[in-house]
Amino acid sequence: MQSKWKILITVGAVAVAGIGVYASTVYTQRGVVTVQTGNVARTDLTSIVTASGEIKPKNYIDIGADAIGDLTEILVKEGDHVHKGQMLAKIEDVQPTADVDAQKATLAAAEADANASEESLKSADQNIEMSQAAVDQANSQLGQAKADYDRSLAEYNEQLLAKQDFDGKKFAYDGQKAAVAQAVSRLQQARTQKDQAAATLAGNQRRIAQAKANLTRFTDVLEKHNSFAPIEGMVTNLPVRVGETVVPGLQNQTGTLIMTIADMSQITAEVKVDETDVVNVQMGQQAEITIDAIPNKTFTGHVTEMGNTAILRSTGVAASQSAISSQEAKDFKVVIALDNPPSEIRPGLSCTAKITTATRQNVLTIPIQALTVRQKGDLEPKTPAKTGAEAAAKVDPAVEKARKEELQGVFVISGGKATFRKVETGITGATDIEVLSGLKEGDEVITGTYQVIRTIRNEAQVKVDNKAPVTQEKT
Repeated sequence: MQSKWKILITVGAVAVAGIGVYASTVYTQRGVVTVQTGNVARTDLTSIVTASGEIKPKNYIDIGADAIGDLTEILVKEGDHVHKGQMLAKIEDVQPTADVDAQKATLAAAEADANASEESLKSADQNIEMSQAAVDQANSQLGQAKADYDRSLAEYNEQLLAKQDFDGKKFAYDGQKAAVAQAVSRLQQARTQKDQAAATLAGNQRRIAQAKANLTRFTDVLEKHNSFAPIEGMVTNLPVRVGETVVPGLQNQTGTLIMTIADMSQITAEVKVDETDVVNVQMGQQAEITIDAIPNKTFTGHVTEMGNTAILRSTGVAASQSAISSQEAKDFKVVIALDNPPSEIRPGLSCTAKITTATRQNVLTIPIQALTVRQKGDLEPKTPAKTGAEAAAKVDPAVEKARKEELQGVFVISGGKATFRKVETGITGATDIEVLSGLKEGDEVITGTYQVIRTIRNEAQVKVDNKAPVTQEKT
């Protein structure tokens, strides 16, 4: 009986001792935070910006209708290769063709009249030459007649010449003066005819110029009823059919799209980069492009163009042209030229680009999730609480502002405690981030859990547990 009581007393003592040890352990570990950690290490780091978009040719042109009418003929089909200047389609052109033919007839008539005027002008020049020669001859004969008359007058006055002979010389002299006057009159008439012929020729030349101008205008109208390839390339879009009515674009209305010609020798990936990443993208940076329609292949390229206008993610409209709140997420267009595009590539294919924005060799890095932010005041040692009146009387705005300053850093394990340490960072990789200052190689930093990093306080007691979490298999 006594042995039984001894055993019961011994068991009770052991139980009390166990409870005491457990209670003591729980009390001493009160406030201890279980954390996951990682080490500051040196590694090679690559910063990559990922963006999605679509494949587009660098140079493509939409061929629209320049005239209204029915499509009478389409001379190509989608996928055809065309040359610059090649005719692509025809629009009904009865009226403009008639206008061109009528203007050609008008021009031909004006040119015929001009040729006749030129012949008249040449004839007038010849008449002037002949009339001038006749005047010169008449003047010469007049001089001879005057000399004979003067000599006969002197002989007649000396009664050496009969009156009958004197009268003959006088009549000959007067007749020659009349002949000179007649020749001069014919010369003036020839000159007048020349002036008239020149005026007629000038008028016909003006008619020709006007007819040519009208013919150019009507020919331009006629050519607008035909579509020609402005570049060499491939027909990538042909949304119309023969017989459809097409219309040109107006100021506030888009015209009919006949087809699209794309230069497939230069292919680009046009992607949209988030506004927080675009500041790291620069011209010439290398990129890797994957195309959804061509799996298991990666193509290389380089950045050739960067947009300067933000594009609203929800609508695709430029932010400057939208009345939506400026707080909406925005993207920027970035164009990447593919170095060796495949032959099977097509415009409009979805793609993803990974742009290498920076690389670092053998630099200090930490896991991205270790990085956190704290207010400066939260890191200061706790002081005894003050009464409301004392706190209100001694609040310094400058000090309060300094206490609210946000510091970027990590929690380092030191002596079983989590100590906040301010750090400066560099480029960001896929899982790690570069550390420029504040840490040294081998330092142990807290990397998890997310809830712990968000709530842990400076100088808190910690316990490291880096065991992988156990997942329960579903039955």
